[in-house]
Amino acid sequence: MMTAEEYIQSLRDLRPRRVYAFGEKIEDCVDHPLIRPSINCCAMTYKLAEMPEYRELMVTSSSFTGKPVNRFCHLHQSTADLVNKVKMQRLCGSMTGACFQRCVGMDALNAVFSTTYEIDARHGTEYHRRFVEFVKEWQEKDWTVDGAMTDPKGNRGLAPHAQKDPDMFLRVVERREDGIVVRGAKMHQTGALNSHQILVMPTQTMRAEDRDYAVAFSVPADDPSILYIYGRQASDTRKLEASKVDVGNANYGGQEVIIIFEDTFVPYKNVYMLGEIDFTGMLVERFAGYHRQSYGGCKVGNGDVLIGASQTAAECNGCAKASHIKDKIIEMIHLNETLFSCGIACSCEGSPTRAGNYQIDMLLANVCKQNVTRLPYEIARLAQDIAGGLMVTMPSDADFTSDEVGEWCRKLMVGDARYSVEDRQRILRLIEAMTIGSVAVGYLTESMHGAGSPQAQRIMIGRQANMEAKKALARRLCGIDPDGLF
Repeated sequence: MMTAEEYIQSLRDLRPRRVYAFGEKIEDCVDHPLIRPSINCCAMTYKLAEMPEYRELMVTSSSFTGKPVNRFCHLHQSTADLVNKVKMQRLCGSMTGACFQRCVGMDALNAVFSTTYEIDARHGTEYHRRFVEFVKEWQEKDWTVDGAMTDPKGNRGLAPHAQKDPDMFLRVVERREDGIVVRGAKMHQTGALNSHQILVMPTQTMRAEDRDYAVAFSVPADDPSILYIYGRQASDTRKLEASKVDVGNANYGGQEVIIIFEDTFVPYKNVYMLGEIDFTGMLVERFAGYHRQSYGGCKVGNGDVLIGASQTAAECNGCAKASHIKDKIIEMIHLNETLFSCGIACSCEGSPTRAGNYQIDMLLANVCKQNVTRLPYEIARLAQDIAGGLMVTMPSDADFTSDEVGEWCRKLMVGDARYSVEDRQRILRLIEAMTIGSVAVGYLTESMHGAGSPQAQRIMIGRQANMEAKKALARRLCGIDPDGLF
């Protein structure tokens, strides 16, 4: 396994990538001030695996070789693995206070593994064998892999083949003797610039006319045909300022990127679906289920940070002992642990797939994510309530250090004497960053739209609820179908 330092160096060793941000080409992604905090976040998943106190949670054994592997490279072998995944994600979220970006690859790993097995069983293809070889290399090299599913989609009322612009969905544009050529884009790609490989999946269930869009494959992240456009975030230019106090969480942050495939060649050994429209729905649902489980861990870890920041802000303000403050903190804890409970529940109720790896309980995973679309927003509201208006009206750190107005800033921002003025600045900026600033995309917006919209989960909840069984219970008890009563 790689150390955190080796991971960062491995990104330096990749071929130069075509990356653009703010209309300009970025030559050095690793040390760019906008991008480095997200790299530090991902590096934490390697750092924690080095630490003896977290090794049991972060490290497990490969189901292929028996060698130690980072759990982010692991195929779940039991419900205990599923539970430990959620606990690991909570740990990583609490250590970074942001999105650490490695979950999407892990969830794609498990979804593609089981789906390719079933494709082969029905169609006599060899996708699963190809994917197993890819996974072995993935584990051996301890890669970070970006799972790429979401297409631009264009007019959402039209199927992929019916779009005015065919680039609204990634597709195969050429089939060669040795591989395929693909064109299109993937949106909202978490941690793409921090990844060694890109694992592409179809974005939705496809029809017969959409066969060219039913494609899954892997490609090196530094393939020269790939173009990256870095997505900006609220208050992101604060990272470019001299002072880091106003950033709130200067060392860690998330990352979202548009990936554009400009006639990218993929050898057949790295193709895991090619036109099997009857399995696109399975792959999408399995990936979404795993990723909806993930939010019961990572967002809970972020919530731990926000709760601690809110308690500290109350102490800075001198009102931590007020009964209404105590009650709000308790409510935040209650909501956060409710999310965690859902993540653990869908893991404990998991079951093996035909391929042998374990899958979460799909209904409970969707319930988990449905709660994640709501409860973090209430936790954030309470955090802002406790922090007070100074969180968004406080002068910049440059004013605090100014010869002209600094003395006034430091004089007027004094709170409880146990905390310095700079302590108060820092904790308020952290709450600002997590609820409306540069880290809020990882805690709030991702909570809403990551792993599918709220409506997508409601559709799955309705589909998985087994309403006929519930009706049968009611009919039996009221006497419509009295069999079994005594």
